[in-house]
Formats: sequence, structure tokens, C-alpha cells
Amino acid sequence: MHRRSLLKGVAATGAALSAPTFAQGTSRTLRFIPQIDLAFLDPHWTTANVTRNHGYMVFDTLYGLDQHDVAHPQMAEGHTVEDDGKRWTIRLREGLVFHDGTPVLARDCVASIRRWGARDAFGGALMRVTDEISAPDDRTIVFRLKKPFTLLPDALAKSTAMMPAMMPERVARTDPGTQITEIIGSGPFRYVADERLQGSRNVYAKFDRYQPRETGPALGSAGPKIVHYDRVVWTTIPDVSTAAGALVSGEQDWWEQVAHDLKPVIAQNRDLQMRVQEETGTVGMLRPNCTQAPFNNAAIRRALMGAIDQASYMQAIVGEDRSSYHVPTGFFTPGTPMASEVGLDPLRRPKDDMAVRRDLEAAGYKGEKVVLLVPTDYVTIKALGDVAADMLRRVGVNVDYVATDWGNMLQRRNNRGPVESGGWSLFATSWTGTDLLNPATHVGVRGNGAAGYAGWYESARLEELYNAWFDAPDLAARQAVCRDIQTICMEEVPYYPLGQFKQHTATRGIQGLQTGFTRFWGIRPV
Repeated sequence: MHRRSLLKGVAATGAALSAPTFAQGTSRTLRFIPQIDLAFLDPHWTTANVTRNHGYMVFDTLYGLDQHDVAHPQMAEGHTVEDDGKRWTIRLREGLVFHDGTPVLARDCVASIRRWGARDAFGGALMRVTDEISAPDDRTIVFRLKKPFTLLPDALAKSTAMMPAMMPERVARTDPGTQITEIIGSGPFRYVADERLQGSRNVYAKFDRYQPRETGPALGSAGPKIVHYDRVVWTTIPDVSTAAGALVSGEQDWWEQVAHDLKPVIAQNRDLQMRVQEETGTVGMLRPNCTQAPFNNAAIRRALMGAIDQASYMQAIVGEDRSSYHVPTGFFTPGTPMASEVGLDPLRRPKDDMAVRRDLEAAGYKGEKVVLLVPTDYVTIKALGDVAADMLRRVGVNVDYVATDWGNMLQRRNNRGPVESGGWSLFATSWTGTDLLNPATHVGVRGNGAAGYAGWYESARLEELYNAWFDAPDLAARQAVCRDIQTICMEEVPYYPLGQFKQHTATRGIQGLQTGFTRFWGIRPV
């Protein structure tokens, strides 16, 4: 399978696209088409980037990352470090207020950090070296550490999912395994819960009492977050031709992820601007359930690696344009400091389906049913899932293709039982390149089993290297650790990397859009 057959019969002009009927927004309302429906509202609960984007509208963080991934104080006024790096004292800015009108206090932040640290890999690394985190007064947070942890501000500035959102103490005390129901933060927008139509619409209103930082680089998630719109309305439009029609007709202002088939339509319209939003690209992943047969057998996982033709996955999304994708892609984002070519030879070899069949049988595959979860409402991930299904059938795997929607897939992948009890075997997904820059944020290369990312891969060797990365004294040492991680990942296969591709965004009448993850401050009408 080399190309998805999408939008048959759609003419290659904007005029040919049927435009849906939406309520027209005012000039102070930004109308936005998100990548997928916002199924979950808790930024501590899911790795979905659409929830991270929502989280950064509603919640703020103690630190933010600039365009060079350098951490700067955000809600924090600043910090001091004492006791040879083992005592960090963070001071909150004055006047911070939650959306319900209550002041942001240090104890709110302590409870939020603890909840986030119980869910997030980077947060968990910080919590493991923390003896105590306390709030001696309303504006002071104190970390007492077992050993120095120089990446503490970076952890609290993490811009990838799960983001370290600060929320009221009463909300943050919600069990980490249960989603919060009260969406109250101190960020630049309030979430308008009573206007939500699940699967269709989410609404945000400018928070008039938000206090942006007065100084700092207004880039990334750092510096002053200045809002120029009174409202932002997210309208979920799964059908890409309808989404394109809404943008072309002027009924929507921003389409977060342009379908690659429709890039020519968008590009020829002089009223629209199109660009690559995330410079680190988007990386595909096929994740096996490592706790259930057949993929609890590392030899079977390794044998299937011989069938992975990354180019076919990328071409299913972007077409034949070789400049729009990168293969081979390893376990860290290509073109970034932790990436390497170590161990990637199996991804370069010509594909031989019969040889893979024999290798799977020799490894112990006995025809067990393999349940492949495919979200049909997420165009790029569906394309990855379709190619995976075709690949599995060609090498003799007994595939049960389960078509579902994105929200239900996120729910089902939490089921750790066998396929006969509603479990699963494989799912495809994708990440922005920033998610996979290094072990601190890359959940796919963790070996922490039941405590880790869906698939629950367990590896003492990888966990040892994960901890070694944090202790490495310099860049060269961290790169060496990542080469070892990639070597082990090619042997034990916690997941199958599927390649890196460029994803475009498109806007009408907007200026000030930054590269990187989708955010809604700093942008304004032209």
C-alpha cells in the first residue's frame, strides 16, 4: 500500500470544495479547526497533543521554554539553589489568580506537581530524586533533593504532553488515575464548559485577570503571553474536504493540520497562508502490547521489524514527495542532538515478506489473533494503521482491524487484558518531534512496564540507561547513552518507528503565529 485514496472526486480548486454552514464569528473571535476532537480535558491524564494544546490555553506553568528549549521563569518570579544543588527555592510572582477568582498559592503548585509527577515520565524522574516538596508560605515552593537535579526548571517547563499544569489544590488532589472534572487554571484563557459540544465544539474566553510576565522572550511557552482575541472557538471537522471548504470560504480562520492531498488547494488561494508549524516534524509509531501474546515475545517483535517499510507509511500520508518525509527514522527525532544511525540497518534492507513469515514462525508466532486499533477520524493515523494492516496480512499475521474513533481508541488502549476481554495488540499513533527529543520526554523508550505508556514494555536495561541519561555530565555523554538506548530498542522493540514527515498548518487573516506546538497567545488579526 503506497498511497491512500482520499477525497476521490474532489476538484483541485478551492471553489469546488463544498462549504459547510457555521455561525460567523466576530472579528474578536478566532475560529479554529483542531487536529482531532478534544476527547479529554485533563492535561495530566493523556499524552494526546490536542489535550496539551488545550492545557496551555487554560493552565499556566511555573517555567516556560523558549525557542531554543531554554527554561525561563513563568509563574515563578525566580529561584535560588543551595546545599550543593539539593535545595531549590522557587518564589511565585505576585497577583496570580485562578479563573474562579482565588489566588494562586504555593500549596496549589505543590499539589499540582505531585499529581503531575505521578503521571508524567519527566515529572516522575524529578519526584524520584525529591525528598520533600513543601510550601512554607503562600508564595514559596521548596524542593529538597536526594541529589542535584539540574534539569528541575526544564521539567517544570515541559511543553510536551503531559504538561505540568498548575491547578487549584482541591482539583490537583484528584487521584492521578482519575480525570479532573473542574477545568480551572490560571492561564490566559478560561474554558467555557457550558458551551462544549463533545465531538464538535470547545470554547475559550480571554481571562481578563491574567497577568502576563512583563519581561522575557515571548517565544515558545516562555515570556509574556499576550492575548488579542476575546474568544477562541474550536470546531471539530473530521472530514478534510469540509474543513478545507470552511477555511477557503472564510468561515474558519485556522486549520491546524492541512490534509496533504489538499495542500495544492490551500496554496493557490491568495487569502490563505500555509507553513510547516512544527519544525521537528511529526513521527509515526506502531506500538505493540508487550504484555499479551504474541507481542509479549521479544523475538516475534524483532522478527516483525523486518517488514517495516517506513517509506510506505510516509507515502500513505504525504504522497511521493521525498522532500516531505525522512527515512530511516530511529528512536529519536532525526536532525536533533540525540538522534543517530546506530542499529538502523534492518530498516534499510529490502523487504522480503516470505522471509519475515518464516522468521515469525521460527520466533514462535502460532497464528494468534492480532487486534489492530485504527482511529478512522484521524486522517494521518488512519493512514498509518491502514499500511500496518496491509503489512501484517502480507507476512501472515492474523489481523483483526478494529475501526474506532480517536477518543475510544485512547480509552481502549488502557485495557491491559487479552484481546478476548476487550484488549488489543497494536495501535498506530504519531508524535511531534519535540516529544521524542530525548529520554526525559520520550515515553516510548521507557522500560517501566505497568507504570509506563500503553503497551507496558518492561526492560531493566532501558531503565538503567534512562537514569544514566539524567546523570550524564555533558552532551557527548548523553548522546552516547542515547546510542545505547537505540541499540537496545532495535533488539527488544518497544515500538516500531514509522518515519518522520512535515505537517503544514493554514490560516486566514492571522499574524504572529509561532513555529512549534499550537498556541493562542501572541497571534492577532492582520
